[in-house]
Amino acid sequence: MADDSRTENSGAFGSYAAIGDSFTEGVGDPAPDGTFVGWADRFAVLLDDLAPEHGFRYANLAVRGRLLDQIVAEQVPRAKELAPDLVSFCAGGNDIIRPGSDPDAVAERFEAAVADLTSCVGTVMVTTGFDTRDVPVLRHLRGKIATYTAHVRAIADRYGCPVLDLWSLKSVQDRRAWDADRLHLSPEGHTRVALRAAQVLGLRVPADPDQPWPPLPPRGQLEVRRDDIQWAREYLGPWIGRRLRGESSGDHVLAKRPDLLPL
Repeated sequence: MADDSRTENSGAFGSYAAIGDSFTEGVGDPAPDGTFVGWADRFAVLLDDLAPEHGFRYANLAVRGRLLDQIVAEQVPRAKELAPDLVSFCAGGNDIIRPGSDPDAVAERFEAAVADLTSCVGTVMVTTGFDTRDVPVLRHLRGKIATYTAHVRAIADRYGCPVLDLWSLKSVQDRRAWDADRLHLSPEGHTRVALRAAQVLGLRVPADPDQPWPPLPPRGQLEVRRDDIQWAREYLGPWIGRRLRGESSGDHVLAKRPDLLPL
């Protein structure tokens, strides 16, 4: 069965490579230099804390906007070449949100990549989708995301992969866990995912990722509508424009950490 337990693990990973799209690149969690931090970078810090001094190495191959087949073609071979102790593999989300996509077909291609990775690297941690019940822009896709998530868990069972189950992470269903674009996590959302990733591998964490948020003041309908209009103008319109032009937010973007390097 897939191992997503939270039993304490005293073992340490000496190297980690993250592959995926904008979620793993860290979009929504900006760094001072204009790049992104994100859950994978924050998770790498937790792994580094457990490794011997100067003994941990980390690569982040993820690029925003990448579809599953692009990740398999561009990032999986590089991850196999690096052969780290741990790989996190999150892909397929951009495929699922496209009109007419088939989660069953996407899952078949995902499984082929998992089979390839598990034959070459130590541990492959796979990631499910979020429960988008309360996420305005993604709410109507909940059924497709749930279907794909079920496939991911079944694939993990077949290949013995730990599962970073984001569907069950209730704290990221709060709107404060999401960036203003409503598609990517906020810095706090990324932090909570990093903590959950460490829990999945049985590592001690400094805080509970499902810790409740402080209460929010009530919002009136006028405020909600004003926010919706601003979001549509700043984010939805440009996103639709890119789709119509056949462009991606990841065009001309390179992986931020293509090599296994110390933090």
